[in-house]
Amino acid sequence: MISQISPVSIDPQFLSSPHVMLSTLQALRQKVESEGAITFNKWQSGINRAEFLPSALNLAQYLALRQYDLRELQSALMPWGLSSLGRIEARVSPNLDAVIAALEVMCGNYSTENFHRQPLESFFEGNRLLLQHTKELFGIASPHRRVRIMVTLPTEAATDYELVREIIRRGANSVRINCAHDNPEIWESMIAHVRRAAQENGTSCKVMMDLAGPKIRTGEVLKPPDRKRVFRGDRILLSRCAPKSASKLSTVEAISSPIDQFQICCTVPEILDLLVVDAPVYIDDGKIRTRVVDTQYRLPDGQLGLLLKVTHASPKGVKLRPEKGLNFPKTILSLSPLTAKDLSDLDFVASHADIIGYSFVQQPADIDLLQQELSHRLDGRSPSPAIVAKIETAIAVSNLPELIIHAASKQSFGVMIARGDLAVEIGYQRLTEIQEEILWICEAAHVPVIWATQVLESLVKDGAPSRGEMTDAAMAERAECVMLNKGPFIAEAITILDDVLTRMEAHQSKKTPQLRALHSW
Repeated sequence: MISQISPVSIDPQFLSSPHVMLSTLQALRQKVESEGAITFNKWQSGINRAEFLPSALNLAQYLALRQYDLRELQSALMPWGLSSLGRIEARVSPNLDAVIAALEVMCGNYSTENFHRQPLESFFEGNRLLLQHTKELFGIASPHRRVRIMVTLPTEAATDYELVREIIRRGANSVRINCAHDNPEIWESMIAHVRRAAQENGTSCKVMMDLAGPKIRTGEVLKPPDRKRVFRGDRILLSRCAPKSASKLSTVEAISSPIDQFQICCTVPEILDLLVVDAPVYIDDGKIRTRVVDTQYRLPDGQLGLLLKVTHASPKGVKLRPEKGLNFPKTILSLSPLTAKDLSDLDFVASHADIIGYSFVQQPADIDLLQQELSHRLDGRSPSPAIVAKIETAIAVSNLPELIIHAASKQSFGVMIARGDLAVEIGYQRLTEIQEEILWICEAAHVPVIWATQVLESLVKDGAPSRGEMTDAAMAERAECVMLNKGPFIAEAITILDDVLTRMEAHQSKKTPQLRALHSW
């Protein structure tokens, strides 16, 4: 039947028949196998780690499966007590074969020659591989919970050993060092404290060093003398280089246009050459949203820049500040993810980090670039650090399967859902959907995921969580690791997150609800 069109083209009334469901599942299984094989064969020659081959095949089959809308088929399977395929990510072929085998028995088609049931242990092999890859990346889990906790270290961790010891004692399984701050001497002290504290506590604590990547930020800000805030409808001048210091040129002279305009610069000037009229430009995590109205605007200093019109800002206005993020959601940024600073930092990071956090990854060539740089520095003398790709842009999302294959085929690999930048790039509504899809794709590849950005942020900074933050922390149980940022209440946040994750693990495992006995009634 499926040979005519897709599985879901069948009238739902016919799906009430086990015979129709059997033929539908058999045809679907055949398509998934053949289409998955095409994708897998393209990848296979580049996979150096033999242990990753089953994961790559499962990912290829999952991508093939998700080309179809299976919702009607799922509803038809459920009344018969059969798997709805809703938790198939880690085991595409075994799950399909298990349902087909059950339907064959129901239809009286069972025989030892055509029985499709795979060995029982194969059904949970994908789960085992994900646990194995997670252990390789993050080390041994805490005895009472599966999900790891990662904590970003502040600068004082280099001098305050008691702070580091308390972070690890409270339950941190790994720490993050942000290479955008401090220097190798400070990083080395941080790492020494982490190693010492982990040894004293009798635990494992991996160190992830996060390369800064291109810092696309606002530079110096010039503003009209009578204006402090930007409102909807305002104009902003965007230049390629920092405006002259206000001490050398008065604000009135700098803003010589008859229209009241703010002026900012972009710290990565080549981006301006890529922008076109109507391209969106977001400032400060999207607090100020603009669009380009002129790409050849004459700036007060005579240079050409861009004229932006503010399309969204708070009714109370937003202060335009230096060192705030710039995002260009609709523009393909052909920038190297490794800056000169990153390459210099890699000399230290390659030999000290357990994991390298890789910012601004967008395409497979970016993975290849970092692997090549690591190879040059290590020269086979020691194992390469693992890589965690930070998914921050729409392009990275669309290229995620290829990013996984290029990285995990050669070394231990994980994915971080960088929800801050990603939300600005693709929109907050779309983020709610995309973060789920990233979790599914990574589970299909048996690749661990870090749930990051603003987790328990109010608690970490102010000592009291919001209700929404607690719900978000509970949802994070579906990842393999949850990252907390630095703040004065980080120790308390670790304790609360540890408790939330432990509680939720009794109720949920990835997408699968766990029916622990309820004690509230």
